[in-house]
Amino acid sequence: MDSFKKKFVEEAGELIDKLEVSLLELEKNPEDASLIQQVFRIMHTLKGNSAMFGFDLIDSFTHNLETIYDQVRNGQLQISPEILNVTLASVDHLKLMLDEQNYNDPDFKTVYNGLLSKINAIINPSQPDSIKVAKESQQPEGQISTYYILFEPNQDIFKNGTNPIYLLDELCSLGEYKVFCHFNRVPEITEIKPELCYTYWEVLLATSQDVNSIQDVFIFVETESKLEIQKLAELNLLSDNAFVEEVSHLAEVQKDVGLVTVQRIATKAAARLNKAKAEQFTKERMAVKDKSASSIRVSSDKLDHLMNLVSELVTTQARLSLFAEQTNVPGLAPIVENVQKLTRQLRDIAFSIVLIPIENLFGRFQRLVRDLSAELHKEVDFIIEGADTELDKTIIENLSDPLMHIIRNSMDHGIEDARVRLANGKPAKGKIHLKAFYSGANVIIQVTDDGAGIDPEFIREKAISKGLIPPDRKMSRKEILDLIFLPGFSTAKKVTDVSGRGVGMDVVKKKISDIRGEVEVESEVGQGTTITIKLPLTLSIIDGLLVSIDNSPFVIPLSSIDKIYAIEKESIYNTYNNLVALDGAQVPFFSLRKEFNLKPSDEELEQIVVVNFEDNRVGLVVDHVIGEYQAVLKPMGKHYKNHDIFSGATILGDGTVALVMDTNKIIKMFANIKAVK
Repeated sequence: MDSFKKKFVEEAGELIDKLEVSLLELEKNPEDASLIQQVFRIMHTLKGNSAMFGFDLIDSFTHNLETIYDQVRNGQLQISPEILNVTLASVDHLKLMLDEQNYNDPDFKTVYNGLLSKINAIINPSQPDSIKVAKESQQPEGQISTYYILFEPNQDIFKNGTNPIYLLDELCSLGEYKVFCHFNRVPEITEIKPELCYTYWEVLLATSQDVNSIQDVFIFVETESKLEIQKLAELNLLSDNAFVEEVSHLAEVQKDVGLVTVQRIATKAAARLNKAKAEQFTKERMAVKDKSASSIRVSSDKLDHLMNLVSELVTTQARLSLFAEQTNVPGLAPIVENVQKLTRQLRDIAFSIVLIPIENLFGRFQRLVRDLSAELHKEVDFIIEGADTELDKTIIENLSDPLMHIIRNSMDHGIEDARVRLANGKPAKGKIHLKAFYSGANVIIQVTDDGAGIDPEFIREKAISKGLIPPDRKMSRKEILDLIFLPGFSTAKKVTDVSGRGVGMDVVKKKISDIRGEVEVESEVGQGTTITIKLPLTLSIIDGLLVSIDNSPFVIPLSSIDKIYAIEKESIYNTYNNLVALDGAQVPFFSLRKEFNLKPSDEELEQIVVVNFEDNRVGLVVDHVIGEYQAVLKPMGKHYKNHDIFSGATILGDGTVALVMDTNKIIKMFANIKAVK
């Protein structure tokens, strides 16, 4: 059962996340009936699943919460800020309720009782908090319950014109029934008085009506009869043949059955029905999954293991290809080619499996912006675009904190107060746009706000005052804006709970660099700021170009390469200011031999690999271009952690280790060195 509970917790967590996103959408469109129905449906599913797996606290809590949205559906309530605030707070509490260890925490109980009180006050505003909302007499809509009814009219009931048979007929119209009529009080025939009623009845009624509807049948004879109404179970016990047979047998051999006896039999019947219901639910659920499921749930550990195996297969395939080239065994080449094709297909499929939509991550930020809007007293329109963009799950896991900090900064430093915005001719309501899209083999994520922007002169003066740059250093606008990523740099005038502690953007950059990403900032004073994050689709395997420098192999990611040229050595070493004419355009370049402090090559021709760098093209001069190569990235270890111009290493087919270049960092490093010189 533990494995089933674990799956329930996983699925419930996803349902709660979907519920939160739906509620935030509902806040924007409170009249949208489809969103109201969606919220109700998620709550109903969560309630049903939690009851099935023994999470009774979630079951009862969600039932009360669901009642609010049932009343909204039926037009009895209108969506209001109060309802949404209570529901979102309940969503936070439901997340805690998934861990049963929290149940004994006094704070947990306090929050639980407080939320229940608020929920009850919304459902029944006229009742004091001390009165529970869900009375036993209330019957959930569509829920069939079984009742025991004893109807024993006074003997003189006929005198006021009442016919008990008509009452029983009306009672039985409420649902499925079983009536037991008792004649044990009828006297001898010579003693019978026709004007008196000697019979009484016991009735088992399975109905979707509540106890009030049953009482209404006898409303005019309550003072003239003995009436007992007792709910036996929230099930249709009459569907259990064993229950019906046992009660019928007792009604025949005894004068009457009696409430106590019926309750005992009903308890056993309810247990049988609940068990059968659970088994049927499981069968139906499995049948639906077998028939139409488009996805299955797989442990993340298994996916990690799969990617490791695929990585090893890629390395082994490279060794096989090298062996085929060296041995010239007849018939081996076609086999190796086929293995290479199958390996690439398997790699692509494995990639697609570990890629997951970024929408769940983006959904968290909707709630963040909503809460910060209230805390900072700023109205903000938060727009999400490209939530269906997919990324490696490992990247998504490490992207949450950096994005959260960027959005916090946009809310705190970027978006101005409504008064300031109106004075500057802007709408009182600010705007933050979170966007994700594909760009080649990369994913771009942008956070754009229409706030105050970043003043480069203010940034420069701040950096000089902190001793981060010398006063006489000449810097471009982009270089000045990049200063916000330096450790300890902050433009905040005061420390707040939201941001401004002198740590943050440097950590953002480091965390993004750890997942082989890049971050850039663009800003216009008074117009707003855009933070752009460029990420690889996956961290495990890349398509690269294998090159050599001084007989040492290196890999350059194919995604960054624009074109490759063969050029005479003299054209490289005799150029002015490291510029070379390629296809009629001047392209700056770096000779990697020279930058790595190696002697010039003896080759007459050298290869220049032109890569894309920001909005420009930059050449990297190498000795030889060997060809395309699938590189399985491996970490280089703690001794090389400061060499961030290499994003990792890969093992070639012959066992040689090749370093994988991070072209952007290589170019930035060499450009900074030349600027200092």
